Amino acid sequence: MSKQTLDMILKSQGFGTRKHCRQLVEQGEVSVAGEVIANPRAAFETAGLAFELFGEPWDYREQVYVVLNKPANFECSRKPSHHPGVLSLLPEQFAWRDVQPVGRLDHDTTGMLLMSDDGPFIHAQSSPKKHIPKVYVATTHDPVTPELVECLLAGVKLHDEPAPLAALSCRRVDDCHLEIVLEQGKYHQVKRMLAAAGNHCTALCRTAIGGLMLEALGLAEGEWCYLDEAQRALLVPGA
Repeated sequence: MSKQTLDMILKSQGFGTRKHCRQLVEQGEVSVAGEVIANPRAAFETAGLAFELFGEPWDYREQVYVVLNKPANFECSRKPSHHPGVLSLLPEQFAWRDVQPVGRLDHDTTGMLLMSDDGPFIHAQSSPKKHIPKVYVATTHDPVTPELVECLLAGVKLHDEPAPLAALSCRRVDDCHLEIVLEQGKYHQVKRMLAAAGNHCTALCRTAIGGLMLEALGLAEGEWCYLDEAQRALLVPGA
């Protein structure tokens, strides 16, 4: 990080075009260390920078890493077609700075969704070569039997897949819930695997990615939080 002018700092944080950010400063809407700064060309070290805009505190972040507890009926798309997009659940500044979902959850699937504007991070988390386990809890139409669990562990054949797909682990939670761990991330994989095994998925929630568990974050559906460095490390197997 290095010194940047205040208008460029605001632009980088998603507060609009450079012209709009310059106007915000000139109108006295921005303060640093309790002092109103009216010069958009005033320069500040970005490392550890905290400022206020419209009286609301903000911390400078070179990149944004967040986790959302996604509710049902939201699309993981910047251009949603049938349901609201997940970005509508985040501050509008995130859309300006091109924050994107890391992978996708179906519109009716809930749970842990990572979002970032860090391209290499998004690629690393999305790449099947990284073998990042993802944990899901599926609600089933029919009771969960030992035979169903064994079938999912042994692998099932899906249409258009050259080889059977198997769960890394699978366990019965109760009569109509099972926990399944996957690393492939194929299209509708949990739902398709359950169907191929002779059952039907009626609801699905992603509860963990790598070693980061949604429950530990304490987020209600629709809530989000920033991820710190230690939490991001949990996303990587063996970190």
